[in-house]
Amino acid sequence: MKDLHLQPQKAATRLFSRLTALLTAAAITLTPMAASAQQGGMRLLRDAEIEQLLRDYTRPILRAAGMEKQNIQIVIINNASFNAFVADGRRIFVNHGALMQSQTPNQLIGVLAHETGHLAGGHLSKLRQRLAEAQTQMIVAMLLGVGAMAAGARGGSTNNNLGNVGAAAIAAPQAMLMNTMLAYQRQHEENADRAGVNFLNKTGQSSKGMYETFQRFSSDSLFASRGADPYMQSHPMPRERVAALEGLAKSSPYWDKKDDPALVLRHELMRAKTAGFMEQRDTVMRRYPPSDTSLPAQYARAISTYRHGDLTVAIGQIDQLIKAQPNNPYFYELRGQAFLEGGKPNEAIPPLRRAVQLAGNAPLIEMMLGQALIASGNNAYTDEAIRILKGAIAREGEAPAGYQQLAMAYGRKGELAEADLASAQAAFLRGDNKTARDLASRAKARFAVGTPGWVKADDIIAAKVAGKN
Repeated sequence: MKDLHLQPQKAATRLFSRLTALLTAAAITLTPMAASAQQGGMRLLRDAEIEQLLRDYTRPILRAAGMEKQNIQIVIINNASFNAFVADGRRIFVNHGALMQSQTPNQLIGVLAHETGHLAGGHLSKLRQRLAEAQTQMIVAMLLGVGAMAAGARGGSTNNNLGNVGAAAIAAPQAMLMNTMLAYQRQHEENADRAGVNFLNKTGQSSKGMYETFQRFSSDSLFASRGADPYMQSHPMPRERVAALEGLAKSSPYWDKKDDPALVLRHELMRAKTAGFMEQRDTVMRRYPPSDTSLPAQYARAISTYRHGDLTVAIGQIDQLIKAQPNNPYFYELRGQAFLEGGKPNEAIPPLRRAVQLAGNAPLIEMMLGQALIASGNNAYTDEAIRILKGAIAREGEAPAGYQQLAMAYGRKGELAEADLASAQAAFLRGDNKTARDLASRAKARFAVGTPGWVKADDIIAAKVAGKN
């Protein structure tokens, strides 16, 4: 209470900021659980095959939303729960659990359509604007409450009622703001549902998958929401939301349209790949037993086999995948990755070259090829590795591993200024600002003043990574 009495405006602003952070963190999510993934710091997953599939899923939706030129990215989070959300105006975050648990392409496409609805509606920026508009009103109301409490304190026991009124006046704006903003968020969720269905209709796709997903959420959360105050929820109550969505979805002429079989296979391969990399071997074997001879099941088992140390058997399984689909770049990528992580970089180079050739534009695979070339220990590969890595980084600039491999290649050539700069860029992307500045300072001292390398190093020294000073 001392801080409120001495600095009421500062205290009111601090309380408002806490409410703002709470509301913004919970906003614009598929499910109310998403905020915890952000608050704890997100671990991201990168994979060329899965990212390409997600781009193929979102491209027509973004076109329908008029956002195809805005470079919207799909980011995969290492979290096993089914969830997706937007946290800025240019990225859709999807948990790997959503990839695993989406039984059809249409279900995952429906989720992406809903999140695109948030982006197209500018819901985050509108929420921030509404919060900003509410700030002045809240601070004025709280200052009035502080004044009443101060008057009560000066008047002693005779003015206790006035003090109580002041305390209530401080609490009321917080509750009012929370209720108002939660209602605002619920409206955004309903708008995103409608927009998502509209985008699916424009692209000739069914909204059944979107309906099925929210129907499942309704069943899962029915017990949890029983007795809940509907005015204290950031999302529409499940039953009402599903009922509204059902009417929209079933009115679509594309309700019964099925996913293309080729897309279904790619979806199942994606699910199998996710399981192979993210689940324990016994879990993979239960999910994809040897009796399942489908291509996705073979894929999951091959990944799980190499990850748990049986490289020879895994290569045989991967070769069977390549035999089934000889032009699938990701099977060659897997063969190269298995050799590389198995300590055989020279054997990894040919399949990775083939993967790069077949994929056409896959910077992540190119970075792996660069890594294999460097790990081979053959100095004749160094210039090629630098060329490949620089090209990949130019198209995929947010992959610290690419810069780290580039640093190693430059170090092998004795180009220490370039090596320090690449290491600094890798550290910067990892959020290790201190290491980035130290390395950039060393690189800057080695470059001639005013050269491109000197300027890049200076930029890193001057930059700040949020929360990593």
